[in-house]
Amino acid sequence: MSKYRTHTCSQLTKKEVGSKVKISGWINKKRDHGNLLFVDLRDNYGITQCIIDQENKNFKEIEKLQLETVVKIEGSVLERTTETINKEILTGEIEVSIDEFEVLGTCKELPMPVFSDQEYAEEIRLKYRFLDLRRKKIHENILLRSKVISFIREQMNKFGFLEFQTPILTSSSPEGARDFLVPSRLNPGKFYALPQAPQQFKQLIMVSGFDRYFQIAPCFRDEDARADRSPGEFYQLDLEMSFVEQEDVFKVVEELLINTFKKFSDKKMLFEIFPRISYDEAMLKYGSDKPDLRNPLVINDITEIFSRDDVSFEIFKKLVKNGSLVRCIVTKNTKEKPRSFFDGIDKWAKDQGWAGLAYFTLEQDKEITAKGPVGKFFKEEALKELMKITNAEVGDSIFFACNKKDEIEKITAQAREKIASDLQLIDENIFAFCWIVDYPMFEIDESNGQIGFSHNPFSMPQGNLETLNFEKPLEMKAYQYDIVCNGIELSSGAIRNHKPELMYKLFSIAGYTKEQVDEKFSGMINALSYGAPPHGGIAPGIDRIVMLLANEKNIREVTMFPMNQNAQDLMMNAPSEVSENQLKELNLSLKKRN
Repeated sequence: MSKYRTHTCSQLTKKEVGSKVKISGWINKKRDHGNLLFVDLRDNYGITQCIIDQENKNFKEIEKLQLETVVKIEGSVLERTTETINKEILTGEIEVSIDEFEVLGTCKELPMPVFSDQEYAEEIRLKYRFLDLRRKKIHENILLRSKVISFIREQMNKFGFLEFQTPILTSSSPEGARDFLVPSRLNPGKFYALPQAPQQFKQLIMVSGFDRYFQIAPCFRDEDARADRSPGEFYQLDLEMSFVEQEDVFKVVEELLINTFKKFSDKKMLFEIFPRISYDEAMLKYGSDKPDLRNPLVINDITEIFSRDDVSFEIFKKLVKNGSLVRCIVTKNTKEKPRSFFDGIDKWAKDQGWAGLAYFTLEQDKEITAKGPVGKFFKEEALKELMKITNAEVGDSIFFACNKKDEIEKITAQAREKIASDLQLIDENIFAFCWIVDYPMFEIDESNGQIGFSHNPFSMPQGNLETLNFEKPLEMKAYQYDIVCNGIELSSGAIRNHKPELMYKLFSIAGYTKEQVDEKFSGMINALSYGAPPHGGIAPGIDRIVMLLANEKNIREVTMFPMNQNAQDLMMNAPSEVSENQLKELNLSLKKRN
């Protein structure tokens, strides 16, 4: 028997009434009723209410104890009266009458309360993360994370995958995000890179003849923080499969995610078979390749309307002639909405730095008309054509904007979210998954005007490899795919290019010489030359999966020890300066900034 406890703080029930027990934990709360003191004792598993009256020799000492002091309590289990039962906790039908106690760990004055889940400044929460993690909501989030990872491992084993670990110290890659570099002591002037993902290694595992691989992999990217992205490091379910096509990967991942989300959430699944949406369709209909399909609003291109003679909206007509596009969002049955609703959307758009959103509402008396600031510029026949293109009906309203392609996608994507939010169209009790497929193989890099890979450089292009038109690279599609849930990208994946000569050709389009490919991807290109199977994979983000299941908006709330927005660990004081001797061992010297 443990000298610290006979039971945890969640185990005691009416079955133990009359028993002598020992429990240990943190003092979560105290309530002093004068002659009677109530102490809520908390451990990892739950809370037990303990009581002591002023006649007990330990009363004064326990009364003085600081919250979060760690104590061992010995006493008798009592049954609560009916009116004092607490149905919120597992031990709510009993309490422990304190006979003896022992302080196991003292506690200083707290910089933040633990018994409350109220919001506190990020700096305080992260500096005292060990206290923050004691709080109920975030403690449960971290427990959920552990359970989700264990379940995913069980599922992957059931699907016939084997778990392998790939190196943490590896070579720098010219593609993707910024690397974290590690200087080599034994190889002066050379650096390792922490892996942004085990991309090349998992492909090498397939080349090595292991058919199905997975790993809960740590990944490191020197990126700025966002609500759904931690700065520095994150974890992903990395998986790869041999002798597969795109649909084979989809089948495994869909079953895994459906099983996981049904296991850990009561929310409904909008689709049990995830829709496949092409990249081009997603950018047109949703303005984003991360669409939230809980939102029923769809974007339509109505550029052609502004070439008609019966449309006299000259501002847009002039922009269209100069290459701009016009896209719109239809809201159903909004004719009764007050003018303030429409003006509010327009003002919001202007606050984002845009020219605003034009709008009108479709009405019909003897003929169809448009009510709103720009309605007078549209004749009936033009409105009928607009209704045909957008499936709009009388009583619906139309918001529209005009700009170049990239800008109009940004404007309408955000407007779609804003309008849906204002109209309360989003059902928060739903998970809506989809696949985004058919990504372009190449794109123009806006910073330098050069052709580069749009997604993953190791992807297989679509089509007949014997007749691919390499002279028109921007028209090439790839077997690349993303999985998205509720507007959050969970993962990117691809069927891999396992043919060395094809890889040289594709990299040459992106500006790499054969020598550069051999140097930067020596392990990969060499291995592919010795018999590589067709293979593909994906890597759903563990942090984002748990964030969705925990119904959190920020990934920090499901990460045990996150960094702040400046990629600093305030608790461990990292990054920190190092000594001259350490630098000397690494053959490094620091250059002061001017």
